[in-house]
Amino acid sequence: MLAKVTSCAVVGLDGAIVEVEVDTSRGLPSLTIVGLPDAAVQESRERVRSAIKNSGLIYPDKRLTVNLAPADLRKEGPAYDLPIAVGILLASEQAWPDRVENGLFVGELSLDGSVRHTTGILPIAALAKERGLHTVFVPAVDAPEAALIQGLEVIPVTDLSSLVSHLQGLRSIEPYCCHLDLSAGKPPPYAVDFSHVKGQEHVKRALEVAAAGGHNVLMTGPPGAGKTLLARSMPSILPRMTTDECLEVTKIYSVAGSLPPETPLIQHRPFRAPHHTISHAGLVGGGQWPRPGEISLSHCGVLFLDELPEFGMRTLEVLRQPLEDHIVTISRAQGSLTFPANFMLVAAMNPCPCGYFGDPVKECTCSLSMVSRYQKRISGPLLDRVDIHIEVPRVEYDKLTDDRLGEKSEDIRARVEKAREMQRGRFAGLGGQSTPAIRCNADMGPAEVREYCRLDEAGRSLLKAAMQQLSMSARAFHRVLKLARTIADLADSERIETAHLAEAIQYRPRRRD
Repeated sequence: MLAKVTSCAVVGLDGAIVEVEVDTSRGLPSLTIVGLPDAAVQESRERVRSAIKNSGLIYPDKRLTVNLAPADLRKEGPAYDLPIAVGILLASEQAWPDRVENGLFVGELSLDGSVRHTTGILPIAALAKERGLHTVFVPAVDAPEAALIQGLEVIPVTDLSSLVSHLQGLRSIEPYCCHLDLSAGKPPPYAVDFSHVKGQEHVKRALEVAAAGGHNVLMTGPPGAGKTLLARSMPSILPRMTTDECLEVTKIYSVAGSLPPETPLIQHRPFRAPHHTISHAGLVGGGQWPRPGEISLSHCGVLFLDELPEFGMRTLEVLRQPLEDHIVTISRAQGSLTFPANFMLVAAMNPCPCGYFGDPVKECTCSLSMVSRYQKRISGPLLDRVDIHIEVPRVEYDKLTDDRLGEKSEDIRARVEKAREMQRGRFAGLGGQSTPAIRCNADMGPAEVREYCRLDEAGRSLLKAAMQQLSMSARAFHRVLKLARTIADLADSERIETAHLAEAIQYRPRRRD
């Protein structure tokens, strides 16, 4: 007898329908799985056999052939355990086919028949709705994640025996219902508030501008000046994520297997701070079957690279394309996968190996050649993609002992959200299937810069002089205009004034001779 069960594979961040076909025939008892399975799928033979027997069901004493179609799509992971077991039970007439129609099954089986967590549930549920399937059978622990897709009946499966009872019509499993209200969520308990950072008012201003427009930042200063503390304060002033952004980030974390079990939906902007020993694949993603890396895990959030020159040069250079295109494409012999990577880069570095070059208090012990080699570990093209370059000096004793708190992150975030609201209104309707949507000023292309970043005669003269003195490239020219547009938004100004442009220019790095 032949039985068919619908399942799903995850390719990149998207799902692909997999049809599990189970055929029983005469011959020596065996179970053969075909359809390009990996080792984890091949091992499901033993898990499925033990799960069926330990659930009080009958494992057929026949020759079983399982085909995972389409055969040219690589199948990996243990998510096919449940559909294979259901297919065997259908083929042996222990469950009824009419209860399986318009349903999709995924889940890993334990030897006792319980159903365990599976990664990638959100894109699987999204594909099920897209293909017109009405019901998804998922592990009970993953039901809240699948229920994020509205209009889909989610059946939480705890074990194989209860699922069979449901399919036989003996004891139905109640669908999982979940209603998430993003607007009702409170801001998370941020680790650091801007009011706790002593001094560094000009750096706080630069970070506020960066948050308002989604601009990249590089902080340079001696050890202990507060660069890391300031960077870790960034999430507290970033605007709340929209519903679409929450779903995008949740999908990435679900596929990567990094979604916390108690958090079906990520509602707060990610903050990723990888160590400088991270590999190339760990940063951009990779592996035999590519998984998202740190730059994709920081999508819609902040990627903090501390001690920037200590990262490998090859590792840093791969940031160039994601910083421009907001995506990363990983190519393998089997094909190419594209992951989103629209993040804010916040980097920190010392000015020299000892950290005290240019410090007015402590003398630097590095030679000029050492300082030059250290600073040149970061290439010019990468530095050109950073909008804000800011010096972070040491904090004076009087400021450290001042008991008064600075401005709270809540107040800064209010100004940032107001500026972002202006940008959403400005860019509403722009972008489409071929071009990504523009969410903030940093995402503007040349056409948008020409339209929304116009200067008066005084502004043109100032920018011309700055380009000559700072040897600015065409890319830096556009980035200065986008930065000036953000500063104008914070000032609630429709036009870019000369003062806004001057502040944007002073965030560019000085020419290195």
